[in-house]
Amino acid sequence: MSKIKVTIWNEFRHEKSNDFVKSIYPNGIHQQIADGISNVDFDILTATLDEPEHGLTDNVIENTDVMLWWGHCAHGEVRDDIVEKVHKRVLEGMGLIVLHSGHFSKIFKRLMGTNCSLKWREEAEKERLWNIEPYHPITEGIGDFIELPNTEMYGERYDIPNPDKLIFISWFEGGEVFRSGVTYSRGHGKIFYFRPGHETYPIYHNQEILKVISNAVRWAKPQLFREDVCPMSPALEEIKSTGDFGRAGIEQNSEGEAL
Repeated sequence: MSKIKVTIWNEFRHEKSNDFVKSIYPNGIHQQIADGISNVDFDILTATLDEPEHGLTDNVIENTDVMLWWGHCAHGEVRDDIVEKVHKRVLEGMGLIVLHSGHFSKIFKRLMGTNCSLKWREEAEKERLWNIEPYHPITEGIGDFIELPNTEMYGERYDIPNPDKLIFISWFEGGEVFRSGVTYSRGHGKIFYFRPGHETYPIYHNQEILKVISNAVRWAKPQLFREDVCPMSPALEEIKSTGDFGRAGIEQNSEGEAL
């Protein structure tokens, strides 16, 4: 069986500018996730914002089965043409896993068609992620809930379309709740948004969080890739109908034949 080709994209800004963040993720959030989900089934590549083409060259995008996306402070710096290429590839079948503050990324907002806004608070409070789809492939090996002792709060209302599946609901110590794990399909691609992962907390060192991400990669693996086009389709059978019905706008000659 061929390996799943995974590209983990990260801004990689906080880890270079903030010593505290660097102490948690010395090689970057992208590398911590790569190390945490590494196994014989995945062929993992990382890419970051400040690389040429943000590390997302045509060759990288075209050879990615599942892309992970983490962004926070520099959403606006992501080139629109790169976003367009990633968007097109999702429609063609590439899986996309959007993490934490990636909810405000250009690519996620483009795919959702909403502003993806939410409430937030950073008070290092406890979070309990309730697993409400225990038989879903993304929650394989996960119990009734995952408890994080310190995290950033995201609260409702979360401006996203109704998901195909609601996988996790979070409760926070301050009282809020949040739809923390949701799935979508767009074109031929599968999308999973997963909330945990603020840069000042060691969320991506948590083995259960890494297990969910690893499961999501397998779930989002494309069943097929199909070019995102809108072709004219020739008839499979002989068309015997007569008259001008359905021929509006087709230029004809004096014999009534299409030109």
